[in-house]
Amino acid sequence: MILADSHCHLNYKGLAEEQQDVLARARASGVAAMLNISTRESEWDDVIGVAEREQDVWATVGIHPHEADQHSHIDTAKLIERASHPRVVGIGESGLDYYYDHSDRDRQRKSFRAHIVAARETGLPIVVHTRDAEEDTAQILREEMGKGAFSGVIHCFTASDAFADIALDLGFYISISGIVTFKNARALQETAARLPLNRLLVETDAPFLAPVPHRGKTGEPAFVADTARFLAGLRGEDADGLADATRANFHRLFAKTGPRP
Repeated sequence: MILADSHCHLNYKGLAEEQQDVLARARASGVAAMLNISTRESEWDDVIGVAEREQDVWATVGIHPHEADQHSHIDTAKLIERASHPRVVGIGESGLDYYYDHSDRDRQRKSFRAHIVAARETGLPIVVHTRDAEEDTAQILREEMGKGAFSGVIHCFTASDAFADIALDLGFYISISGIVTFKNARALQETAARLPLNRLLVETDAPFLAPVPHRGKTGEPAFVADTARFLAGLRGEDADGLADATRANFHRLFAKTGPRP
């Protein structure tokens, strides 16, 4: 299998300390592309720096909804400015998280819209985080799509079957993480089994959410292979074929990464 990990945090504790070993294990597992995601402004330089050093790693710039209260100064213009870097291929992650409510919901929504405008104006896809906020996420995506098209992915998808259909109708991709391998993820498994292959991505969200058989360990990009194998079995597909398709989808969505075989 040759894979793309569409969402990881290589600069987070647990991975940053042994980053070169983490990258080596990923490559040995067939991971040919990794998207290093930023969640706060203080990370941007380091996240981009990894992408500058490693030819198979790319970067995003964005503010996680948990961080919205602390980043009221980050507007569309600042996102667009940093997104001009040649190794920055996406905007985010951004979105809404009403499960933890670490930031005021109005500020989350304002930040989310600013990211969407940046995605629209740069032509880069937005990486969307949504948790316990399906209704507002769908409303904002629909409203903003009505102002002008933009592309994106719902990362670490755990939402409802109905929300999956909304995202697909809007032209979004859906990324499946190691959560799909968990025994209590039956609803997610049912959704993942029916998603169109040409809109499917796989991710680790490393260092979080290590899939079976690595549960309890620090997640890392190498583990995307386990998620892909499980997902292929769930869908009754060949694992190599699913890996090829999701990798092609990654390069299609994040077009700034350039064409890859």
